[in-house]
Amino acid sequence: MLEADKVISSVDVSTEDQAQFRKVRRRLVEQFSKQAASTGDPAHDAAARKAIEQEIPHALRAQDASVPEAVRTELVSAILNELFGFGPIQPLLDDPTVTEVMVNRANRVYVERNGKTARTPITFDDDDHVNRIIDRILQPLGKHLDASNPLVDARLPDGSRVNVVIPPVAIAGPCITIRKFSRTRLGMDDLVRFGTLTPQVAGFLKACVQAHLNIVICGGTGSGKTTLLNILSECIGADERIVTIEDAAELNLSQDHVITLESKRASDAGGEVTIRELVRNALRMRPERIVVGECRGAESLDMLQAMNTGHDGSLTTLHANSPRDAISRIETMSLMAGIDFPVRVIREQIGSAIHLLVHQSRMRDGSRKVTYVTEIAGMEGDKVLMQDLFRFKEIPTAAGATVQGSLQPMGLRPQFMHKFEAAGLVVPPETFSPNAVAKYRNAAA
Repeated sequence: MLEADKVISSVDVSTEDQAQFRKVRRRLVEQFSKQAASTGDPAHDAAARKAIEQEIPHALRAQDASVPEAVRTELVSAILNELFGFGPIQPLLDDPTVTEVMVNRANRVYVERNGKTARTPITFDDDDHVNRIIDRILQPLGKHLDASNPLVDARLPDGSRVNVVIPPVAIAGPCITIRKFSRTRLGMDDLVRFGTLTPQVAGFLKACVQAHLNIVICGGTGSGKTTLLNILSECIGADERIVTIEDAAELNLSQDHVITLESKRASDAGGEVTIRELVRNALRMRPERIVVGECRGAESLDMLQAMNTGHDGSLTTLHANSPRDAISRIETMSLMAGIDFPVRVIREQIGSAIHLLVHQSRMRDGSRKVTYVTEIAGMEGDKVLMQDLFRFKEIPTAAGATVQGSLQPMGLRPQFMHKFEAAGLVVPPETFSPNAVAKYRNAAA
């Protein structure tokens, strides 16, 4: 069992002892709450934490709290996590192997590790306990949550993304979903090492970004789209002006000339600012690159028009099950703009605006892999033409085994090769040759 899962519920003690544990924890949290109140000064908070940690054993003796010795260490940690962290889920947030924390209800806490989801023994006392932790999460962020505003998306100070849903929308009780922000900046070499893509495709995608191609990354939830978008964005030149637009800012670009915009929900402090409004505003900011974290609605039409009016090199993501589905989704979302365009006009916009679709999948073993790299090759009649440049070919394995296979070239050269030449980039023709890749693999073996 990992350290993050060592909680009171995993200790072999009686139900009565567990109840006593919770009772003592609540009493001492209340006792030390004023002393632990954050001032916003990390040094002060660290000093307060150390002082309280030293005082807890004396407080236990003063209260004559009959807590079994086996759980005293867990009790101290639980009190400190309630005062200075996010309660029972703090150990999960501290665990580097955990990529996502999901509180479905007070007694149902799940995590994702290595792409696999599993239930943990961690529980909250009740819904009120979950609500107190929600308040702890949202208060420093200036977010408000109540029955009239039961949904909140936010970003933690470390960059992790948090979504909170409470009744009446969440029928079974308040829910928390935290997608943790990686403390390690990943690069293209890491994706190659993870098996997400091959060295040939990595080099090709880097050249596509440098040649100012418009790229859409598509895939399912949790397939790694934002991670890939962040890595591709790192390939943008340091001298280019970049405007990033997101619902909750997750992108972490290392370039200096970056403007980060984030949408805003309607509240007492002001009206709503949508992704669509931010895309339109970005066009007035003299961007050389526009990076939209995710297209979900009418902003898709604005994004297409931006790509078609001189803002080449734009990047975005969207949810879709395949490259062909991605085209259908862009059509549907563009129609949400309320402009009475014929579908053919929207398809023409897609055919002339988007150069490349990169589809990423979360495989059954939890791994993330780029499964298609597809060129948009214009129009033929009323249909958007597409051709797969690379496709993941899986090798059959036994049930439950690790997914085996490779991202292979389909033997087709893209129509935008001239863009590489214009940018002074060299993409070897053998990049697209299945025979050359086979020779490379044999030589490596």
